[in-house]
Amino acid sequence: MRTKVAVIGSGNIGTDLVIKVLKRSTALEMAALAGIDPTSDGLAKAEKLGVPVTAEGIDGLTRMPCFADVEIVFDATSAHAHQANAEVLATHGKRVIDLTPAAIGPMVVPTVNLHEHLNAPNVNMVTCGGQATIPIVAAILKITPVPYAEIVASIASRSAGPGTRANIDEFTETTAHAIAEVGGAKRGKAVIVLNPADPPITMRDTVLALVDAADTKTHQQIRDSIEDMIAEVATYIPGYRLKQRVQIDPVQQPHTLTEEPVTHQVTVLLEVKGAADHLPAYAGNLDIMTSAALRVAETMAAVVRA
Repeated sequence: MRTKVAVIGSGNIGTDLVIKVLKRSTALEMAALAGIDPTSDGLAKAEKLGVPVTAEGIDGLTRMPCFADVEIVFDATSAHAHQANAEVLATHGKRVIDLTPAAIGPMVVPTVNLHEHLNAPNVNMVTCGGQATIPIVAAILKITPVPYAEIVASIASRSAGPGTRANIDEFTETTAHAIAEVGGAKRGKAVIVLNPADPPITMRDTVLALVDAADTKTHQQIRDSIEDMIAEVATYIPGYRLKQRVQIDPVQQPHTLTEEPVTHQVTVLLEVKGAADHLPAYAGNLDIMTSAALRVAETMAAVVRA
């Protein structure tokens, strides 16, 4: 038996989630899509595919006949809207996968810490930049402590919709916090760049990590750990790849970004190409969120059915 799921938010991310559940998942059943704009393309597309829809948001969703059987709800609205949605869904006993930067529940990156939060009632998918880069920080941490990590997420301006633009501040704050809390760095920083290039660029992410690792054996262990992590992430995001060989370069001591002793900077350049299920392939920033959320829901469903 498949686990029934619903999506709140009929924008790009919500619509892509609907398509992914219908097209790719053998564990989940798409029960409903809720939006607030009756003229939205997402609601029209979902209805055409046979998915029950409502344009009355969370209130409309709770009144739908199918809602009683829904076990997991994806929230693809905004950080502000999720505050209210989470309260309503909690009263109904629904598990929530939050794709906004609200971070009410624990932040989850599938390859890093999903196993710790499989029974949480509300989990947060951090941000696109966090999903792309936190696995790399965690991979470095497996070999050596990371006193400081900084990420730069560059995405096509065309792939940044109203929700993304409205949540820029939350994006940087949530991602920086998650680099430390989930990735394990002692201190984190995040930057997002909206690139207006035409044709649009594919999502690119840069990870800069300061480490105290002077010997070449440790350098190779770091590279191997990063490559292993990339291969693991690529099992659910096939377009996730290393853009060039991991660079490990000496730095001057003491370093201005950390009081701890560091000897080298690890530089990792990534590219994230979308699966183009609903969104264009260049919108890897959106695809990585929906793909990661899908993996979380399927893993949760498997645990419940076990």
